Amino acid sequence: MNETVQHSRKKLSLPEFAALTAAMISMVALSIDIMLPVIEEIAIEMGELGANSGQLIIISLFIGLAIGQLLYGPVSDTVGRKPAIAVGFGIFIFGTIICILAKDFHSMLIGRFLQGLGAAAPRIVSMSIVRDLYEGREMAKITSIIMGFFILVPALAPALGQLIVNVAPWQMIFYVLLGQGVFVLLWFLWRQAETLHPEYKRKFSLIQIAARAWEFLTTRVSFWYTIAAGIVFGAFIGYLVTSPQLFKDLYGIDEKFPYYFGGLALVIGSASLFNARLVERLGMRKLCLRAVVTQMLASGIFFILAWQQGGHLPLHIFMIWGVISFFMLGFLFGNFNAIALEPMGHMAGIGAAMVGSLSTFLSLGLGRFIGSLYHQDLLPLLGSYTVLGFLSILIMKWADRVD
Repeated sequence: MNETVQHSRKKLSLPEFAALTAAMISMVALSIDIMLPVIEEIAIEMGELGANSGQLIIISLFIGLAIGQLLYGPVSDTVGRKPAIAVGFGIFIFGTIICILAKDFHSMLIGRFLQGLGAAAPRIVSMSIVRDLYEGREMAKITSIIMGFFILVPALAPALGQLIVNVAPWQMIFYVLLGQGVFVLLWFLWRQAETLHPEYKRKFSLIQIAARAWEFLTTRVSFWYTIAAGIVFGAFIGYLVTSPQLFKDLYGIDEKFPYYFGGLALVIGSASLFNARLVERLGMRKLCLRAVVTQMLASGIFFILAWQQGGHLPLHIFMIWGVISFFMLGFLFGNFNAIALEPMGHMAGIGAAMVGSLSTFLSLGLGRFIGSLYHQDLLPLLGSYTVLGFLSILIMKWADRVD
């Protein structure tokens, strides 16, 4: 084992390393979910009166994230993990300051884009650090611990955002994000040593990156499972960006929205507790197929029920749909990515960047389209889960076809 890795392991205990890594990868989730209670308020205060304008506060961050995922993987292989992550934190902090000072909606969206562009670095490169330090069962163990920390963020972040705006202006949310960014950056720089050994550094080559990207695009399983993932997650982003409006408009839930959102987020996280055992029994492909089929059928049934009632469902019925659909979604997040990366072992860094970026771009477009269809009823959301689930099944079958 090289000297750098030995030094890193001596310096950080397993719990501290897991906590630090979880804090870095959770920056994206926190930056999204903490904003959900106030996106409409911000849009209205800044003069954007369109019914669905607030959704852009979420979408713009995702766009920065999608672009950033393509950049940081190759850059970290060239300059090292710590410089790449430090630059990303710097961009995130700069974007957060722009959001704090924003006087118009366009400035807000620029700041949110920069937040996503910056947060992509700790999100992507931190997992490269995990790969540098751990392998095999040890890597699986540390990843499970990290996800244990991470699962709490989507559940708690909306409640934190609501708590903040109950006692202070919405700008205080960005001060909290700024403080988190500075704190985690200083923690990372002080405690985590560089994990990329000098002999493993690669010269940055656009030609080589383009060649590997083309290899990914022409590898059937990798490309088409990435498309399937983007389609399924597009429906979820449709829910994510419309959820504050949906709970408020249809059910009169405003200040208690974070608890309903957080409860469904915990459902997604809880599925990961069952995933390892079921994957061993069924395999990734069969598990993904069954999860998507279940999600599609449930959504189709609830769509028919909602259509018969003018696009509405009682709250408890809607929550039943949410529990079923999001529990199935919990099986898909990791397994889709794992299947897509299976043939990419020789170029895992660029492969992961391509999977993350392409699926995010696709899901963004679909999610924004679904969000634009929202008109105070459930039909666009339930219909999208049904149609996109069916389309994803066809693509999975095509990806696994043997010529």
